[in-house]
Amino acid sequence: MDERRDIAPLSALGTGRRRAGPVRTQRPVYVDLLPPCNAGCPAGENIQAWLAHTKAGRHEEAWRELTRDNPFPAVHGRVCYHPCETACNRAELDGAVSIHAVERFLGDLAIDRDWIFTGPSERSGKRVLVVGSGPSGLSAAYHLTMLGHEVVIRDNSPLAGGMMRYGIPSYRLPRRVLDAEIRRLHRLGVHFEQDHVVTDLQAEMRGDGFDAAFVAVGAHLSKRVDIPNQDAGRVLDAVSFLRGVESGDQPQLQGRVAVYGGGNTAMDAARVARRLGADDTIIVYRRTREQMPAHEEEARDAEDEGIRMNWLRTIASMGERELTVEIQALDENGRPHGTGEYETLAADTVILALGQESDTRFLATLPGIAFDGDVVQVDPVTLMTGAPGVFAGGDAVPSERTVTMGVGHGKKAARNIDAWLRGGAYAPPPKHPRADLDVLHLWYFGDHTRREQGELDPGTRVAAFDEVVAGLEPTEARFEAGRCLSCGNCFECDGCLGSCPEDAIVKLGVGHRYRFDYDACTGCSTCFRQCPVHAIEMIGEDDPLPHNVFLPPPDPSRVTDPKTPAPVSPPSEVRR
Repeated sequence: MDERRDIAPLSALGTGRRRAGPVRTQRPVYVDLLPPCNAGCPAGENIQAWLAHTKAGRHEEAWRELTRDNPFPAVHGRVCYHPCETACNRAELDGAVSIHAVERFLGDLAIDRDWIFTGPSERSGKRVLVVGSGPSGLSAAYHLTMLGHEVVIRDNSPLAGGMMRYGIPSYRLPRRVLDAEIRRLHRLGVHFEQDHVVTDLQAEMRGDGFDAAFVAVGAHLSKRVDIPNQDAGRVLDAVSFLRGVESGDQPQLQGRVAVYGGGNTAMDAARVARRLGADDTIIVYRRTREQMPAHEEEARDAEDEGIRMNWLRTIASMGERELTVEIQALDENGRPHGTGEYETLAADTVILALGQESDTRFLATLPGIAFDGDVVQVDPVTLMTGAPGVFAGGDAVPSERTVTMGVGHGKKAARNIDAWLRGGAYAPPPKHPRADLDVLHLWYFGDHTRREQGELDPGTRVAAFDEVVAGLEPTEARFEAGRCLSCGNCFECDGCLGSCPEDAIVKLGVGHRYRFDYDACTGCSTCFRQCPVHAIEMIGEDDPLPHNVFLPPPDPSRVTDPKTPAPVSPPSEVRR
């Protein structure tokens, strides 16, 4: 009898240890996937990480994690249209996590406790000019300063904030909140020069020794439209109207006000008109509700306050206190066209809200600059214009015109400006695979109803500019953060630890997760099958490690008692 048949094969890892059973052909690895909320955030926030901190009660750590990407959480928690929640996997269960409400909670807490940014330890000696103090310009200034550069913001308005101040009414964004978040940039060392009109960018850069520039002028110019007999009635443009209200010029509006347009600015103008005394306010828009550019919640809030919507209507002519509107119909491609049928609407004042344009004419003298209408053409990867060292973002380039998109452009531009100033190119890390709902094990998660924010009664709020939407209480914010499914990222639930039949999983210190003992692992994949968030993948024994693998440092001092449960720890950095 051949005695060798009774001998178990050597370990495939070459340790010399005898093993029973089949040779392992696959092994588990810990990975980080891209959560859909992170993927959907235009500002590139690591949402899942700061939600995990909030759930654990580490509020300042959560705020600091959040502000690595976005310096204005108290602002964004109020005005962002939160596409992260649209992408949230939990929306398919019992409702998306109220990410914006938790963000606002952290932002407000930071203001109340006077948390400030910690500046860089070293300075680069480079100077960067930022033109425009709106969301994109302020974001770029923050990130450039944190990268060690000296930043000067020049803006033609008396106060910083751009359209956040002069376009978003205070009942949505209280000015004390905006001022507090801008004041934090002052304390960081950003230099502000307000009431400064830049007319020759090249001359200012050369004369004042700037090494690069970021153009972030907002869309402050209203688009005009010719309406027959327009002089017969009182006509205002929405941008100037909202800016005037913010600057202290609050016209008394009486009777009926008609707002022509279907965007967010139109909704804001209509709601402000109600607060300034209009007896009745209507929206006139040439398309349907489904086609309007305004976000649905903006239109819903306007309707709650008594704003009436007139869809599929265009203004054909104006009288002294009335409008003649033509009824529209949609063709087979969904485009509106006139029907030849008309009706009359009473209107004492008409506010035109037909879109805005950016004033980028001051760039025309720069060599290499190219335009696409009112916006500047830029390299989509770097945001640099055709003029070396001159970058642009926000409303000044082709993009969706929102606060969050502008903040994301500011961060993106800052990284590329920093790389350009240092003589290189910014190389973003590779994106991780996305963690969609179908890769999660939903049996782990129970039903937990979303915490809703309180609102002022519509009949009360139209009488003043008080903030309409309330924030979350600390217990509510922590509960809401705990609803996060931690899609694709380990949150130390101990499921793999408890399920492994070979005790091949070693628990590390809080926040350091686990590691595999491959000498003991048989590749049975039990850990993979039970992981509720798909933070474990099975790969071939000889396959290379994927780029999104999580490898904790093998430090024995971090090993803890594997039977001791650990609190939820934040996932590693996984960004859009």
